[in-house]
Amino acid sequence: MISASHYRPETKALLLSLAGCVVLVIGMGYGRFAFTGILPVMIKENLLTLRAGNLAASANYAGYLLGALLLSKARPADARVLCIGSVLATVVCLLVLAWIPSAAMIIAVRGLAGVCSAVTLISASLWLLQHMKHAHGAPFLYAGVGLGIFISAELISFGKALALSSHVIWGLCALSSGILLVLIFRLLNSPADILIDYRRPEQISSSPDAATREKAIKLLFIYGLSGFGYIITATYLPLFLSGSLSGIDPVQVWAVFGLAAVPSCFIWHKFVLKYGYRHSFMMNLWVQAVGVFLPVFSHSLVFCLASALFVGFTFMGTVTIALPEAKRLAHIVSFNMIAAMTAVYGIGQIAGPLIAGMLYSVSGSFDFSLTAAAASLLIAGLLVAR
Repeated sequence: MISASHYRPETKALLLSLAGCVVLVIGMGYGRFAFTGILPVMIKENLLTLRAGNLAASANYAGYLLGALLLSKARPADARVLCIGSVLATVVCLLVLAWIPSAAMIIAVRGLAGVCSAVTLISASLWLLQHMKHAHGAPFLYAGVGLGIFISAELISFGKALALSSHVIWGLCALSSGILLVLIFRLLNSPADILIDYRRPEQISSSPDAATREKAIKLLFIYGLSGFGYIITATYLPLFLSGSLSGIDPVQVWAVFGLAAVPSCFIWHKFVLKYGYRHSFMMNLWVQAVGVFLPVFSHSLVFCLASALFVGFTFMGTVTIALPEAKRLAHIVSFNMIAAMTAVYGIGQIAGPLIAGMLYSVSGSFDFSLTAAAASLLIAGLLVAR
């Protein structure tokens, strides 16, 4: 286990950022998005039908919404316990998925995993940005989601190459995430004043506009649209390619999605500093819309790979741009703005798989739902521009 107490201030700051990053690797990358890579395997094994997979995805996003609502009054001082508890619970959920045979039980566990995912995102944000007073670590923190997607996707691909069952692959995910938790446990228990001697880089305000309640509500609506906009791609991308490729595991395309997200947090953070909040957010949402729409033209490798790069490069950039703005507006609302942002994002994500499932049952294609998702991102970008 690693401790930050004996290092130089700059090294302490880096280690704390990495600890927050690993919390999101486990809680989001593994707990939330590993299902995307394993879903085709579970369908092939007849553990789940496509309809049951849709229900499991929606249960996960409903749990995400519930977790956000439960933490609506969370305090930075509670963040350490919430981080450890939610990550432990995520590891347990992964372990349970390694042995349960029932579709109904899988759906229920995915719902619980969704609660844990929301708690990890909110508590990790509170822990690093407010409790540890290390706001400059935000890009490292949110890069953990993409890194977790990439690591879990490669683990899933490894399991598939060995012809392992989905139960064994879930077990490997549980084991590796448990090891990661052990490595950062002492860092999560660092005292709140550990960075008191750290000279923080100068920050630039995310927006020059005056903070108003109307701007806060508008941001919530935009963020909800973006949640709906990306989630169909983030849930079904490997499934688009299943059966249409020879010699390439579709999960590798999903790994590209996660890998593209890792540097995106740093790049979009730089964009905000250089071009401002409004222009950066608008560009982020419109590039994401293009990525979501690409598989409508073709489910070939080239188009799905381009979709993975575009959406992977932007979806965590959305978080990196929007949450600091939410923090700026937090004092003018009577609720926890970060929790509210997570909740509306969850509502958008619940709607995505449900609408995709209904449209698929009518048309036999994901094209209509992808078009609707791209349209929601275009509308969100227009609202930012106004």
